Amino acid sequence: MDTVKEYGNGEIIVRWTPSLCTHSGRCVRNLPAVFDVRRRPWIDLHAARTADIIRVVELCPSGALTWHKAE
Repeated sequence: MDTVKEYGNGEIIVRWTPSLCTHSGRCVRNLPAVFDVRRRPWIDLHAARTADIIRVVELCPSGALTWHKAE
């Protein structure tokens, strides 16, 4: 079973599936305050506006990053 990590900010949940990640770097280049591979956890959804996070997650070419509204 694939490992899936979830990160939330109260508005959305971002899911990261490491086995799908092709390391294109689009997330890190486009929103480094949120996506920082040197930090643990490497995703901080409180570091940017939700709309900006959604925009960058949707740039992920592999589908390793996805999002959905928090319930």
